Amino acid sequence: MQLDAEQLRALDADGYLFLPSRFTPDEVRLLREHRNDIFKLDRQEIVREKRSGAPRTAFACQTFDEAYSRLARHPRLVEPVQQILGGDVYMHQFKINAKAAFEGEQWQWHQDYGTWINDDDMAEPRAMNISVFLDDVTACNGPLMIIPGSHKAGVLHADHDTTTTSYPLWTLDHATVRAMADRGGVIAPLGPAGSMLMFHCNIVHASTSNMSPWDRSIVYLSLNRTDNAIRRFSRPEYIAHRDFTPIQTLADDCLTELARAEAVAV
Repeated sequence: MQLDAEQLRALDADGYLFLPSRFTPDEVRLLREHRNDIFKLDRQEIVREKRSGAPRTAFACQTFDEAYSRLARHPRLVEPVQQILGGDVYMHQFKINAKAAFEGEQWQWHQDYGTWINDDDMAEPRAMNISVFLDDVTACNGPLMIIPGSHKAGVLHADHDTTTTSYPLWTLDHATVRAMADRGGVIAPLGPAGSMLMFHCNIVHASTSNMSPWDRSIVYLSLNRTDNAIRRFSRPEYIAHRDFTPIQTLADDCLTELARAEAVAV
C-alpha cells in the first residue's frame, strides 16, 4: 500500500495520518480473538495495570502468536512506512495497548523517540508508528490525543517517570505540553475498529484513562530504518527488539487466509 501525494503532504505537515476502516470486519474479528487469548496468558510480555491487574500492554506478541506474526509483516502497515522512511525497516517494538473498560489507565504526555533515544540509543528519529484499532475508538474510551505539528519541534526535554503507571516513560512537563498545544491544538483520531493511524516518532501524544464501559485496544508497530538500529540494549528484548533483519511483507490476504484455515480446523 502506498500513500498518495495529499496523504504525504498531510503527514509531513501534521505528523500523523488517520486512515479509517482499512482492515475488514473479518480481519478485525480474527485479531480480536487472538488478542483475547493473549491477554489471558501469564507471560513477562504482558504488562498489567498497577491497581486493577487488567491487561495494559502485550509486547512482542508477533513472536508467539500467528495472527500477529502476520500482521507484523502486513503490506498495508509496512509498505507506507518503507515509503516514508525511504528504505528497509525492522521491527523496533510491537505491542497491543489496551484500555479495559472502567480500568484502563492513562499514558502520560510524551514523544516516543524520547524513550528510544534515552533507553535504546536510537541515533536519529527515522522511525515511525503505525497502528490498527482493534475496537471502536470513541471520545469516551480513552482515545489517543495528538498535538498536530509538534514533531517539527524536534526532541524535547523529558523526565523519566517510573511511578505514575506500571510502565516507565520519558514524559514531558506541563509547560512544554501547553506551549505545544497553544501552537498546534489537540486532536483525537476517532473511528471504527479496523482503522489505521500513522504518526511520527517525535509527535507529542498521550491518552486519558478509560472510565467508559467499553474496551479500547490498539496494536502498534514501531518500525525503524535498518541503518538506524539501536545501540544500547538496556531494556528486555521483547520491549526493544534486537533483530534488525529487514521485514519481508506477506500477501495482502494473509489474515483472511489464516481465518479460513482456523475455521476449517474448528
